[in-house]
Amino acid sequence: MSTTTRSAPAKHGALQSLKKPTFWNVGGLFFFYFAIWQLTMTFLSPWLEEHAGMSSGNIGLIFSVIAGVSFCLQPFYGYIQDRLGFRKHLFAWVVLCAAMIGPFFTFVFLPVVESNQVLAAVLAGVYLSLVLNGGVGVVEAFNERNARANGFEYGHVRLFGSLAGATASFVGGIVWAANPDNIWWAGTFSAVVLGVLLFVMRTPKPGEPGYAAIGGEQAGPAEPQVDKQAIRGLLRNRSFLGFMLLMFGTAALYDVFDQQFAIYFAQHATEVADPQVLFSQVVTVQILLEAAVMVAMPFLINKIGAKWGLIAFAGVLVIRVLGSAFIVDTEMLILWRLLAAIEMPLMLVSVMKYITRMFDVRISATAYMVGFNMAKSAGVFIFSWVFGLSYDAIGFSASYVIMGVVVAAVTLAAAVLMGNDRGRRDPGKTEVEEAEETGAVTP
Repeated sequence: MSTTTRSAPAKHGALQSLKKPTFWNVGGLFFFYFAIWQLTMTFLSPWLEEHAGMSSGNIGLIFSVIAGVSFCLQPFYGYIQDRLGFRKHLFAWVVLCAAMIGPFFTFVFLPVVESNQVLAAVLAGVYLSLVLNGGVGVVEAFNERNARANGFEYGHVRLFGSLAGATASFVGGIVWAANPDNIWWAGTFSAVVLGVLLFVMRTPKPGEPGYAAIGGEQAGPAEPQVDKQAIRGLLRNRSFLGFMLLMFGTAALYDVFDQQFAIYFAQHATEVADPQVLFSQVVTVQILLEAAVMVAMPFLINKIGAKWGLIAFAGVLVIRVLGSAFIVDTEMLILWRLLAAIEMPLMLVSVMKYITRMFDVRISATAYMVGFNMAKSAGVFIFSWVFGLSYDAIGFSASYVIMGVVVAAVTLAAAVLMGNDRGRRDPGKTEVEEAEETGAVTP
């Protein structure tokens, strides 16, 4: 289980966070990284279908390769990031890869896809894994640790990622209407700004109070020492295995469901001139709502516990997937898409709180990358190609029914395995602070 530090900053309130320059710096890291993520995830599938001429099966293959490569990267990335502590080397590698997104799709991918779609899918999958499913764990783990070190809620600073998603979807729709190929150069621009923000980011040094966020009370003035015995214990922990199972069957299918939903949406939104522009506007509204929900989500999860937050996330996902299977009206599809504004905050805040409350905080990056990203990548690897082929064979609606049943079954099994985190404090918070945030006492 996690350990609690007494030397981390004492104030975690949202208003106090706004006064800290590091809060805005970390927020900027989230903003420009997830701008790249949103541009890619919103426009990749329609761009591949309409401008690269790829089939749904080969589009699904790209996402499977992304997940497969990311699956292999996660344990190494987690171990390296735990060893690095607050150092930026691994994050900088992700930024460098992201900066190449414009040149890659312009000068490498398009020539290859004309001659061999499968080879192009493999190349794109390997490259995008370094930027997206592989890189996101590094970004999230680095920023979560810095949030704890500087005394603000991860969920509050993470809302910058939601704001980035809304901005990128809106701007991306304009860029798409002008020239779809420029979507990738917008990603390169975001990566350059991200690199500047990472360069100026100030992280705690050994001996400074915030440095204890690396390992709770066990953190000393020296570089962090990753306990291999703690990692072995983590992998045998029943709650951790249940957590991995839940991420395999829910977080993965959240991504798989969204991968080609833009295509499904366009099939039904035939009454509008450009369905992709409309869809980008819907995503913009959804993510703005998501940002608003994210503000209150840490309070809710502190009240109900991270385990029940994760189960609630899975429940909303089941409703959204099954509902979409039977909805063909454009307005109702838009409304059902907006349910995602509840899902993502539930998942993101609950994942981080469950990891830091239930497992050894010294290996929080490993727990996140293996328990969340690696398990999710395994699910995306298996389900992306399977459901990509399923869309071609039996259609989107029938595939969504199967997907919803899978999510429900996995959630029930994982709920039995996972321990309850209620009553366990977040690392770095006192009993009084925790009680104030859950409303148990008056500040």
